[in-house]
Amino acid sequence: MQLTELVNVMEVTEVTGPVGPEISALCCDSRQVAPGTLFFALPGTIVNGLDYVPQALDRGAVAVVAETIPPGWTGERTLLLVKNIRRCMALAASYYYHQPSDGLPVVGITGTNGKTTVTYLLEAILKQADYSPAVFGTVNYRLGDRSIVSSHTTPESVELMRVMAEFRQQGADALILEVSSHALEQHRADGIKFDIAVFTNLTPEHLDYHGEMDSYFASKRRLFSDLLGEGRAVVNRDDAFGKRLLKEFPNAISFGGTGTDVSVERIELGRDGISGSFKTPAGMVVVNSSLIGEFNVSNLLAGVAAATALGLTAEQIAAGIAAAPQVPGRLERVANDLGVLALVDYAHTGDALEQVLRTLNQLDRRNLISLVGCGGDRDPAKRPVMAAAATSYSDLTILTSDNPRTEDPLTILAQMREGALANSSTEYGPEEVDQIRGKAFVVIPDRREAIRFACRQARSGDLLLVAGKGHEDYQIIGREKVHFDDREELALALESQRTNGVQGDV
Repeated sequence: MQLTELVNVMEVTEVTGPVGPEISALCCDSRQVAPGTLFFALPGTIVNGLDYVPQALDRGAVAVVAETIPPGWTGERTLLLVKNIRRCMALAASYYYHQPSDGLPVVGITGTNGKTTVTYLLEAILKQADYSPAVFGTVNYRLGDRSIVSSHTTPESVELMRVMAEFRQQGADALILEVSSHALEQHRADGIKFDIAVFTNLTPEHLDYHGEMDSYFASKRRLFSDLLGEGRAVVNRDDAFGKRLLKEFPNAISFGGTGTDVSVERIELGRDGISGSFKTPAGMVVVNSSLIGEFNVSNLLAGVAAATALGLTAEQIAAGIAAAPQVPGRLERVANDLGVLALVDYAHTGDALEQVLRTLNQLDRRNLISLVGCGGDRDPAKRPVMAAAATSYSDLTILTSDNPRTEDPLTILAQMREGALANSSTEYGPEEVDQIRGKAFVVIPDRREAIRFACRQARSGDLLLVAGKGHEDYQIIGREKVHFDDREELALALESQRTNGVQGDV
């Protein structure tokens, strides 16, 4: 493809050099540049793409897109100046890969919590309607049996369009995307033609990036105001920010409580799942789901509402819900012979953790044991909030490390400990477990040892929640990523407990 074609679709303000070169690839990482590449010099908070222009040129880039003239620019190659490089990159990628979102149903799902679960539900429903959906999300990018490890919830636009085009060539006839606030703010999804946009909820998260809730909401809103076009919005009316969207987009399909387009007719919650029925524009939908907990009722409503917006039948929707697999790292059960309902969940905000623990408290149980940590180099304000949520609902809380990254794990735990103590919880040492009474917490910095400790306390009839990392199979310590999977560690610890017998009690 000639560069001149891409110039015509990008919002270029100035061109220096010829526009006739043949473009063989698009790239924003200088390490991946090959001869014939159009290189996008993205600005960044840690690294700046302008600093890597010489490396990109040395590797064969024939043209550079930038917002400002790169330092030391010699003019030997073509330079395209633009006002919004990320938007231009998305538009160029869509054109270069032949508009891969055109001509098939495309669903975008945004919100703080529930995005991943809703994608799995909608994927299963579409399969029951004889579609072959491709999914892009936090866990992976997938089509049928093919799965690619995800780099971001919503990848950079060049990667997103490339993989989308590959999946279409391999038979994808529907697209489902988790659309993160970062992606919307950074225009990664520009160039995609969404038919359905789903809003799940909005609670404090990523405020280290967005600053405050209105800014966070403004990023989410872009999916509806800028990218949906003539498509249909699907919005949670039970959420305060959802109500704001519904006022702005009155033709949206609403879901939630009484009086919404998609609402609960009857519901039963248990340790084995959710059953009941929903009222929908497509008729009454029978619900038999393996999902656990009250908050997953909202996720089910969102999936059902999106499916009705796509025109699917009540029978197809019900069959999809029943066939939906366990969602990786979302209240994912870890099998054991101890009679313990052991669960791994991705909850890593105060609101998400509170929702999970509140719903677990509604199930039949003996004791509720929770293990939680907070990531480093991320919003520190949520750390005491998460610890307070955990100690409010748990009989025993173990505070531990998550992904400390470049922060001192003990500093993170000290901030969490403040939240637990402010919540009138009592701190015990691991060796004092036999004395624990009332709301109690233990601090064990090593996550593996913390999981083993939690399993030593668990008895038949207990609920054990390991929260924060969910589907992740790594731990980031410093700048090193090491293999660590909560599901693997929990399974090993439970099996060891079964083999060695129980010790201690709560």
